[in-house]
Amino acid sequence: MPALKPTNYTARITWLGRVTHGDGTLRSEPLQAVDATLDGFPGEAHGGATRAACVRVKTQYPQGTEIRNVRQLSILSAEEMADIAAKMGMARIDPAWVGASMIIEGIPDFSHVPPSSRLMAPSGAGITIDMENRPCVLPGREIEKEAEGFGKRFKAAAALKRGVTAWMEFGGRLAIGDELVLHVPDQPLWAHHEAIVPQS
Repeated sequence: MPALKPTNYTARITWLGRVTHGDGTLRSEPLQAVDATLDGFPGEAHGGATRAACVRVKTQYPQGTEIRNVRQLSILSAEEMADIAAKMGMARIDPAWVGASMIIEGIPDFSHVPPSSRLMAPSGAGITIDMENRPCVLPGREIEKEAEGFGKRFKAAAALKRGVTAWMEFGGRLAIGDELVLHVPDQPLWAHHEAIVPQS
């Protein structure tokens, strides 16, 4: 029996990009299409099979520890991006300002699809969703460069709507306009969240 099953939800790719530098900025450059590999998007600063542990996994590993890279991509939904912009009092947020790899439209509450879900492309490329992304200050810095006074509003406005981190499970071509099919793990939700240890 398959462990992952397709859903009736599809998403259309409306934007693609890559961050080409690792100098502390997050701005991405737009692409029309990309031939993704198991290392992610070619030329992407977050690509590769492994990465250095960061603050996201500080309760598991010392910072800088070499770990498996499940943060090759940053995927956000157009609908949630519009919600964030509205909360900030902006007409729109350019995906490049938030370091997006991909913007999609069509899946409701996209930031909270189950971890380990897949987005399957027409080319056969498969993207595995790691988990919900968390807002940080870096997009705010890029927004501030373009819209003075608005950058500091991003982190709060993007809470629970920052999209997901993801990695390539199988390479292939991805292009603007492609329709991705959402596949989700065929299992019930874990019923013991009260066991999570509170963090300061």
